[in-house]
Amino acid sequence: MADQDIIENRLKHLESHLEKENPVLLNAVQSFRELDKVAYRMGLLDRSESFATQIPWWPLISILGTFSAGKSTFINNYLETQLQRSGNQAVDDKFTVICYSEDPTPHALPGVALDSDPRFPFYKISREIELVAEGEGDRIDAYLQLKSCNSERLKGKILIDSPGFDADAQRTSTLRITDHMVDLSDLVLVFFDARHPEPGAMRDTLEHLVSKTIHRPDSGKFLYILNQIDTTAKEDNPEEVIAAWQRALGEHGLTAGRFYTIYSPTASIQIEDDKLRQRYESKRDKDLAEIHGRMAQVEVERAYRIVAALEKTAREIEERVIPSLTEALARWKKRVLWLDGIVFGLIAALVLGLGASNGQLGGWWQWIMESKLHMGITLAVILGGGFALHLALRNLAARSLAGWLGKQEHSLPVKIDLAAAFHKSTRPWRSLLAKSPAGWGRGTRRKLSALINRADEFVQQLNDRFTNPSGREETQAAEEPSTEQSVKETAASEEK
Repeated sequence: MADQDIIENRLKHLESHLEKENPVLLNAVQSFRELDKVAYRMGLLDRSESFATQIPWWPLISILGTFSAGKSTFINNYLETQLQRSGNQAVDDKFTVICYSEDPTPHALPGVALDSDPRFPFYKISREIELVAEGEGDRIDAYLQLKSCNSERLKGKILIDSPGFDADAQRTSTLRITDHMVDLSDLVLVFFDARHPEPGAMRDTLEHLVSKTIHRPDSGKFLYILNQIDTTAKEDNPEEVIAAWQRALGEHGLTAGRFYTIYSPTASIQIEDDKLRQRYESKRDKDLAEIHGRMAQVEVERAYRIVAALEKTAREIEERVIPSLTEALARWKKRVLWLDGIVFGLIAALVLGLGASNGQLGGWWQWIMESKLHMGITLAVILGGGFALHLALRNLAARSLAGWLGKQEHSLPVKIDLAAAFHKSTRPWRSLLAKSPAGWGRGTRRKLSALINRADEFVQQLNDRFTNPSGREETQAAEEPSTEQSVKETAASEEK
């Protein structure tokens, strides 16, 4: 009960924050609550969990890159404060989550501060780490830290600075955190170091930072940045260096999209030639302005991401989770019938064999037929023992599917407990002939469909908030019924 109170308090706190900031996302939280009820009924979620806590509600910007690519310097310049350590060697081996604080003194908090708070990314990431690297989940402080900073540019968003990326040296758990971070982010800045003239030697690094991102449906959130381009000023060959990197990225499939070239205004080399310096600074300032512009827009992208997560979760339950559970039930039913046939067949053969060999079967039959009491006792023993044996065989068949269920759950894009839902669907009072998982029916299907439609309406509300294709004045548009009101009316009609 305490765990339920904790999740309820967290959701109420989130709703209180969103009530003034973004009413559309407030409605999204309430829709996540309805989706949770579906999952609770089916056993897909424990009542101490919520789909709303599986996504970060703050706009999130992640910064990846190779060692000494200037990520920390970029962050310090962006925040206009020396928050992150920087240098030519790897100076930080942790993922650092940076958020705003009114306290002018920066604070560094341990990784458990992130692992235990659903408002931040990496909530319960220790469980994910434990799955891929046993024993590492308890060492969460060795992987993560939370830093606060009193920078106006941080208000309303979160930055994540990753340790320098070297695919050969990375442990599996670190790669898992990297992938998790990328999945959650609204914007990902991928840094490369222009001082390394042979990008082909970084094949493994490019494979993970480029090849695994270009085919994603959200590939537009990746910005590829060639940093420290000022080092080419001595030979005045930025075009050659840029071309070499573009060829390397092209070999890994990146043939479109913006490729930025920048360098730090505070940590650059001195360019003596005025015209050359102006040319470099002009290109740098233009690209930095575009990058900073995208970073300023993450709040908008965050709103669409969260609504998309609501729709995606509802669709995945209907289109992938339910079929997986249905297939598991079919496999389980087949195995139970086979076990019943084999075991009860062997028992029947054994009884007949014993009766035929020593002639005692006739004596037992005579005793049974002596009175109704004997008949009742015999029938009760046969039915009770047979049912108990049948339940044991059902349980054995269910346990035999544990490995298959684990693989199916791991392949699903949503975090649910497929084994718990399957267990709920195979309880003793559930008929072996039931084809649908527990909690699944027409009503549940209609509810998921309504949630998907509601997510579409949330997108329309966001479009109305951030765009105005018709060019009409707000006072004219206000005369028409709002999308939010229509959503409430739809919800009310569904409840009736």
